[in-house]
Order: sequence, then C-alpha cells, then structure tokens
Amino acid sequence: MIQYTLKCSEDHRFDSWFQSAEAFDKLKAAGMVTCAICGDNTVEKAMMAPRVRPARKAAAPQAEAPAPGPLSQPSNDVEQALAHLKKQVEDNSDYVGMNFAKEARAMHVGDTPERAIYGEAKLDEAKALIEDGIPVAPLPFRPGRKTN
Repeated sequence: MIQYTLKCSEDHRFDSWFQSAEAFDKLKAAGMVTCAICGDNTVEKAMMAPRVRPARKAAAPQAEAPAPGPLSQPSNDVEQALAHLKKQVEDNSDYVGMNFAKEARAMHVGDTPERAIYGEAKLDEAKALIEDGIPVAPLPFRPGRKTN
C-alpha cells in the first residue's frame, strides 16, 4: 500500500491510499480518482515528504503525544456534514447493493413501486442511467455494505 497526498484543480489537499503506484495511475486514467472535498476529477499528486523510519538504535525515545480521538468520529465540519448526510441516507433509504442500476431502472419504468434507494453501480451502469434520463446522483461516501 502507498499513501499519496493529492490535490485537485481547486487546490483542495487530501490523502488517499492505493495498492501501488501503478494502481493510482490506472484509477486516475479511468477517471476514478476524485477530490474528497469537492468531487473534482482533475487530481494530481502533491508534493509530500517521504516517511522514513530511523534505525532502531538511532531512534531516540520521544515524549508520548496525546492519543488521537477515535477514528470513527468526524474531525472537522466537512466530515461532520458527510457523516450526517450518510446517516440520513441510510436511515431513510433502502440499501439495494449492486442491484442499484436494475432497481432504479425498474422504478423508472413503473415495474417496481418508487422508494428511496441507495447502493452501488459500475461506472458504465451509472452513465447509462443518466443517459436514459433516470434521476440518480453519486453519493460523496461509500455505503456501508449490509451483509444480512
């Protein structure tokens, strides 16, 4: 795994992890790397300092830093707004998983009663829904997969 500091054309900076440098290049070429703040898909690697660990003998003992807060709690206003939006979507919609495109199309043509849904769709499926005039919107977060 490799962590990159990225920035979009709006100069938003954010960090993201990739399986490898090649994986980043492949995802970027496919248009799948977007700004975590504004959704812009013009994203480039930003300058960053490498993380180099000193040898065990060279590492001097350091004073303990205060423990960071839990990872599950939003740390700023944007993260809090996204967490609130995610909770609203999950509380008021049905998760349909990878059947999102099929369910959205069935509701649009009247084969299934309309209801609020969310789920996952491949890029080509999402583009086809939009091209067919079916009202859909990408979510600015990954849905929590429900396994049962």
